[in-house]
Amino acid sequence: MPIRQLSETMINQIAAGEVIERPASVVKELVENALDAGAARIEIVTAGGGLNLIRVTDDGSGIPEKELALAIARHCTSKLADDIHDIRSLGFRGEALPSIGSVARLSIRSRTANGDSAAEIGIEGGRVSAVKPAAANRGTTVEVRDLFFATPARLKFMKGERAESSATSDVIKRIAIAFPAVRFTLAGSDRSTLELPATDDSPEGRLRRVAQVMGADFPANAIAIDAMRDGVHLAGHVSIPSFSRANALQQYAYVNGRPVRDKLIAGAIRGAFADVLPRDRHAVTVLFLTLDPAIVDVNVHPAKADVRFRDPGLVRGLIVGAIREALANAGIRAATSGAAGMMAAFRPGAASYAHPGPANGHRSYEAAYRASGFAGFDPARSPQRPLDAGFANGGFGENDQAAFAAGSLHSADARAGQDEAAETLLGMALGAARAQVHENYIVAQTRDSLVIVDQHAAHERLVYETLKNALHSRAVPSQMLLLPEIVDLPEEDAERLALHSETLARFGLAVERFGPGAVAVRETPSMLGETNVQQLVRDLADEIADNDTVDTLKERLDKIAATMACHGSVRSGRLLKPEEMNALLRQMEATPGAGTCNHGRPTYIELRLADIERLFGRR
Repeated sequence: MPIRQLSETMINQIAAGEVIERPASVVKELVENALDAGAARIEIVTAGGGLNLIRVTDDGSGIPEKELALAIARHCTSKLADDIHDIRSLGFRGEALPSIGSVARLSIRSRTANGDSAAEIGIEGGRVSAVKPAAANRGTTVEVRDLFFATPARLKFMKGERAESSATSDVIKRIAIAFPAVRFTLAGSDRSTLELPATDDSPEGRLRRVAQVMGADFPANAIAIDAMRDGVHLAGHVSIPSFSRANALQQYAYVNGRPVRDKLIAGAIRGAFADVLPRDRHAVTVLFLTLDPAIVDVNVHPAKADVRFRDPGLVRGLIVGAIREALANAGIRAATSGAAGMMAAFRPGAASYAHPGPANGHRSYEAAYRASGFAGFDPARSPQRPLDAGFANGGFGENDQAAFAAGSLHSADARAGQDEAAETLLGMALGAARAQVHENYIVAQTRDSLVIVDQHAAHERLVYETLKNALHSRAVPSQMLLLPEIVDLPEEDAERLALHSETLARFGLAVERFGPGAVAVRETPSMLGETNVQQLVRDLADEIADNDTVDTLKERLDKIAATMACHGSVRSGRLLKPEEMNALLRQMEATPGAGTCNHGRPTYIELRLADIERLFGRR
């Protein structure tokens, strides 16, 4: 077949295969155009999951009538100057509108602020209609009907209406978080209305917008992030470790206001929470990276969801360091979801009004307890038996009254003394220890809450942090191999390992070049014992290639420290004295990450006094 020039329609349909994957992709491109036009209000309407209809209306600057034809021409844009490295808008490629018009029925109706009237242009399967007058308010309305009618094969790959509508909602939510001062409305016959009122662009306004999207629980369980390194600014919020999810869908990342799904950022978040979350749990995050557009490439893919940093190590180090520092400085906090779980577990049962007994409905004290099923309680042996006898005789005898009064006075004096000694502890985050339940759970009291601590999980975290600090405060002890281990690698991997040899030596791994395509390992960390050196070195080479770090080795050492902490901590079933329990609580308050154990489970749950009062109908 001879070489020939493709038609403009064919070129646009090929481009549409990359830019327009599904209805949500259309919504993303149109909403980004509205935001670049300075819109303060954006309304989206869909039908049939977006396959039948997508309408996006904004109050932005509008498109002049003479530029409407250019707006739907390929590679025409108002957002890009001569420097491709200075991109300060969401769109810039000039491909979205012609790509949509090549596979659907597209119409654009727009009016500028100074325009006397609006104008409209249409494109159907690549065929452009003439510009004509129209009636419209200031702004632009883009209507897309019968998506992929010109390429029906693409329709076979679409999911159901519910799935496509859900994907569209996710796109709107991701964009809305980055633009809190803009009001978003998403409605349609196939979905309930999603309305996100405008807030403001302050940190408080951003958090209110985040709460609109992610729920009111997130701000109450979030830690603020604000860090700067070498001209790269990181801001946002991350959840406390005990507030996590089963997947990473609620991890939102933005680069210069652009929503991205970047594996480097996702890996950095995972690394920052590695010590406090299990592998199957994920933190909830909203992170904003702001940096010079010249040091980040957003032109990696036509969908613009991927980015590439000039210095990925700097960005990863900033994210990991900022999150870990924020977790360390946040103090000890329990997730509000833990209290909600306790409230659900403590549902009071309905009392039964019908019970066996004498005709007058009264039973003796002992008969009532036997009927209730408390087989382990014998009223005859109860220390309060004299009190029961007094009631049975119709009142107290003189001796009984004197003994009861003396006992009550003695108990009151002792309790007053204890309360006075513990008054200072009540103001602490975890309060004063009151009891140990089932030889594993410490019950503590603060001024306005009840705290239940898992003593084994809590002490496990304390021991682990001590071991980890000792491990990383000095060079890790190493053991010399009798014969050096030679690992064959691609030349570029061997070069990367050689560049990181000093860092690896600090962790007990001595690596040196051994020819162009190999490295020689002469020492390994003593803590690892017998290990697969070949696999370890290859894993390190892969990680350095991806992230320019050697965290794999550090994580292995941390896992060993975690195992040692698990076996060296206070075991379940050990009785603790009051002073031991309080000492454990004070250490938890002073230890970063003490809200979860090494395996990511919560170490304590806090139930507010107000919640307890609601359980008993006092509120």
